[in-house]
Amino acid sequence: MAAAALACQSSSAPPAPVAAPAGPTTSAPAPRKGYPVMVGSANALAGMKLHYKQLVEGADPLDAAIEVVKVTEADPDDTSVGLGGLPNEEGVVQLDAACMHGPTHNSGAVACLENILHPSEVARLVMERTDHCLLVGEGAYRFARAHGHPHVELLTEATRKQWLEWRERHSNDDDWLPPTKDERNARLGRTLRDVAELERAGYDHAWGTIHCSALSVRGEVACTTTTSGLAWKIPGRVGDSPIIGAGLYCDSEAGSAGATGRGESSILSLASATMVEYLRRGAAPLDAGLETARRVVRQVERQARWQGALMGPDGRPSFGLHLYVLGLDGRTAGVTLKGGGSYAVADPERGPRLEPLVALL
Repeated sequence: MAAAALACQSSSAPPAPVAAPAGPTTSAPAPRKGYPVMVGSANALAGMKLHYKQLVEGADPLDAAIEVVKVTEADPDDTSVGLGGLPNEEGVVQLDAACMHGPTHNSGAVACLENILHPSEVARLVMERTDHCLLVGEGAYRFARAHGHPHVELLTEATRKQWLEWRERHSNDDDWLPPTKDERNARLGRTLRDVAELERAGYDHAWGTIHCSALSVRGEVACTTTTSGLAWKIPGRVGDSPIIGAGLYCDSEAGSAGATGRGESSILSLASATMVEYLRRGAAPLDAGLETARRVVRQVERQARWQGALMGPDGRPSFGLHLYVLGLDGRTAGVTLKGGGSYAVADPERGPRLEPLVALL
């Protein structure tokens, strides 16, 4: 893959393309056993607080990671995942999720899944009960129902109102009328208060996809990513979350990684697989994340020639992308293209907590 063609750079040196060597230039660290670790997006913290103990007690890393993200999938107040997720432009909630298991190097994923509460569990069923990596749409729904997942209305009253307001306001060329000024201010006030409360609690990326990677007491890695995707998206749009190598990737010989934010940029850079390949070649998690972020920026600079909205007036990408990295030695890192923010991490020394993301720009 493309990542294997890059030698690990220091976090400050400019990247330089090199020919792919016959094998890794350095060896990845040996798995650190007996030191269970979790890393993921900031909105994974609630699940880590509930389920990190499960990992400490010897659970399979994928079991523990999925339990973490299920907490957010079932939370109607998180508008990015599962119940209460923001819908597509037709007002339909479509979910994407994937999981990957280091010990077996197997994966499963679902995309455009409707009316199922826990897409992360369905992704695991795809991994365990089929010879496929990805099921989509109606087929994924029928597969989930066949395995006992109930039909659930995922659009809540709160997200229905948000969709309706977007629908009423997004064009002046239709017959939809916007809400009154008083209604709009009331909704906006509630939204701002909700965001402020989440930011005070450390959830800087309150409406982002959720990712969790886990390192077990046996030194095994696994990961999962789940999302309701881009709000108001074109029906059928799929981001990076269910794409192995983009929204998540792990390898028992190297480590685990995930991404949240602009899915298209994560797909085009194969962000998660790229980070794991840097780990395989001996890079520290922070360097793996920063080098991958640099690749994204270089790609966006080329894309901006025909899609100028991707680059802001300050010459930096106009979108956000957060990267999460977990090495086999238990080291972690969280990287963002720009600005601040936090990511969630849990280890035996300090337990579940938020740590600041390191910004590239």
